[in-house]
Amino acid sequence: MISEKLEKARAYEAENEKKITPQMRPVFHLTPRVGWMNDPNGFSYYNGAYHMFYQYYPYRPFWGQMHWGHAVSKDLLHWNYLPAALAPDEPYENGGGCFSGSAIDLSDGRQLLVYTGVLSEKQPDGTMHDVQQQCVAVGDGVNYEKCENNPVMTAKQLPSDSNRFDFRDPKVWKAADGSYRCVMVNCDNKGDGRAVLFESKDGFSWNFKSILAQNNGKFGKMWECPDLFELDGKAVLIVSPMEMEAEGLEYPNGHGVVCQIGTYDDETGTFTCEHAQTVDYGVDFYAPQSTQTPDGRRVMIGWMQNWAFVNQHAETEPWFGQMALPRELSIVDGKLIQRPTKEFDACRKNPVSHNGVCVAGLEAVKLEGIEGRVADVELTIAPKSKDDSYYMFEMRFAQDDKHYTALRYRMHESELELDRSYSDSRIAMIHKRSCKVKDNGGKLKLRVVIDRFSAEVFANDGEQVMSVTFTTDTAAKEISFVADGTVYMDIVKYDIE
Repeated sequence: MISEKLEKARAYEAENEKKITPQMRPVFHLTPRVGWMNDPNGFSYYNGAYHMFYQYYPYRPFWGQMHWGHAVSKDLLHWNYLPAALAPDEPYENGGGCFSGSAIDLSDGRQLLVYTGVLSEKQPDGTMHDVQQQCVAVGDGVNYEKCENNPVMTAKQLPSDSNRFDFRDPKVWKAADGSYRCVMVNCDNKGDGRAVLFESKDGFSWNFKSILAQNNGKFGKMWECPDLFELDGKAVLIVSPMEMEAEGLEYPNGHGVVCQIGTYDDETGTFTCEHAQTVDYGVDFYAPQSTQTPDGRRVMIGWMQNWAFVNQHAETEPWFGQMALPRELSIVDGKLIQRPTKEFDACRKNPVSHNGVCVAGLEAVKLEGIEGRVADVELTIAPKSKDDSYYMFEMRFAQDDKHYTALRYRMHESELELDRSYSDSRIAMIHKRSCKVKDNGGKLKLRVVIDRFSAEVFANDGEQVMSVTFTTDTAAKEISFVADGTVYMDIVKYDIE
């Protein structure tokens, strides 16, 4: 039975998506059907297709009472919109709505959605406060019915030192014995973030199991959007901490994403961290969620945006927010590696290459056939010999006579910087981010994926990744190169079809 509120949302999105032409969207990054998008939700493979749900407010390009939008894809790149899956139409969602969650197959063939319902509740002092609790809905891949016993997990089940107002973002998986586990985030009464673990035999009745991992003040304060999975023989816990303090170029200030690699004990429900690292060093990446492909790969997609400046656009914009490129994950030498998927590689066409290009001095070098606002560019730079050096190399893209976004490498600091200062922004916000890369005598391998309003940089085959969005007019499509010193470059550019 579809509620009146869900029916209204579905009618609105079906009518208003007609106002958005394909040219107004990225080519291969998922955007909301209409209105606002944030966190990826319910990223899963079900009934022969990848399903991506997302935090959604169809009526404006700004955050509002949360719904779940819905899209499906065969290859993680070509997405078809389905009707909105959830609307805040129950009393236990009368506050912020239907917050983030996940999805999993049930043994009877149905799909289970597990999400945070946000209830506006009167407190003993007379004030109103949003209370977060976990709910479930079941369906067939299009329509979902919320269960009568919602909410199925509440803060009353947590340890006594828990903050009952911050308890959200369930990520569910199936254990080896066929039962279910679900990791969520919470914080203690001192505001320290942690991940908590629940278990269930059937996906509908849940019990608290353990505090999976406690922050102890290391990574910001409250955590968001946890994800726990096995990868290459290790356990990986990814969280999105709020209010992080930077440690040099590591863990950039504010809201970011941290990957912890270690071990997980299912019997005790505890995770032990052995190594931690930033997931994305760019400006725009948050709240990622992963799934396993039918052939066993672990693929992750994040929200390509930053909470610090999500209110700087116009009310008239038809959509706001987009997902990052799907990234295939692996662990090499104890560290997380991220690369574009093989499905994306298969979309590359019409290669144009130049080898041994000399870039010297600050006069821009432009190469025949190397341009575009939808492109995949691979390049390797190096000094002339191991005894030579240079100070700086810069690639400029989304460029016209006045605007560009820059990727800048300083050899002696082994520092890579992504800079959108000249991308036609008139807003005081973060424009630059930097990260350290492996010192290889000035040799560096880069892959820059550009899709109209964004770029994602993969350094040294995915050792570091940097994401950025920009609003430069799409007519700005030049690509050029400058250097302080002498740099030799091999480059190939692909169209994406």
